[in-house]
Amino acid sequence: MAIIVVAGATGNLGSKIVNALVEKGAVVHAIVRQGSGSNSVDRMRQQGVKVFTVAHYTSKELADACIGADCAVSALAGLEEVIIDAQKAFADAAIQSGVPRFIPSDYSLDFTNLVPGKNRNLDLRRTFHAYLQGKPLAITSIFNGAFMELLTGEMPLILSKIKRVLYWGNANVQMDFTHTNEVAKFTAAAALDPTTPRYLYIHGDRMSNNEVRTLMSELKGEQYKLLRPGGIGLLNFVIKIAKKLVPGTSELYPAWQGMQYMRDMMEGRAVIQAYDNNRYEGIQWTTIKEYLLAQNI
Repeated sequence: MAIIVVAGATGNLGSKIVNALVEKGAVVHAIVRQGSGSNSVDRMRQQGVKVFTVAHYTSKELADACIGADCAVSALAGLEEVIIDAQKAFADAAIQSGVPRFIPSDYSLDFTNLVPGKNRNLDLRRTFHAYLQGKPLAITSIFNGAFMELLTGEMPLILSKIKRVLYWGNANVQMDFTHTNEVAKFTAAAALDPTTPRYLYIHGDRMSNNEVRTLMSELKGEQYKLLRPGGIGLLNFVIKIAKKLVPGTSELYPAWQGMQYMRDMMEGRAVIQAYDNNRYEGIQWTTIKEYLLAQNI
């Protein structure tokens, strides 16, 4: 039976990846920090998951969890001390323990086509990718566009109170969204697949802002309109001002960070040309319409 070690196992995505691996019959080693929620840890132990509690993310501490593993999966979320420092320690531990494969915590837009220096959170991942180059690990990054849950969460796209769909630039640029449930299931399948390439691309659905407007009008039975404050250039200026007024440098998603993601999606550089959705059987991909209906939007 394959052994998969998961870092960030108590997080939203990490816990779903653990569940998907257990369902597939994998032996799961879950790395959790001291002080992590006892309910989450107890639930994993009840599933048969072997839990490794660490005080600090050092390669020495993490190495025990990696022994015998076929793949190391990172679902860590955070800023530099997590995405760079903690993931470096995790990758080093995997190498020390002879783990052949590593899936970094990308789960985002395809930032390989984006301009460096324009998106803080993606730049951190880009820096970690540079660290992985030349390491004796087979790396597989999974790009899924935006998490679909952001449509009704931190992404100010659908403005239901005023019946508008917000966009910058071109309203017909296609954007990719994937529900975290399917991201987790695909990641679990990829972790168990020794033939994965360097990059895998998935999406649950793709729509332009114009198509979102049409869908919202259909679902609500009333006319939604587009709201265009300006072009991408103006959005870049707004981001610059927001960073000065409310830096939020210690926050994972300050307002300007959300704007950076919107800009990267709406300028069209992150559009995926070919998808790997059919690589693994049994994954039912949630559409944007299905998701919005389930949220009673």
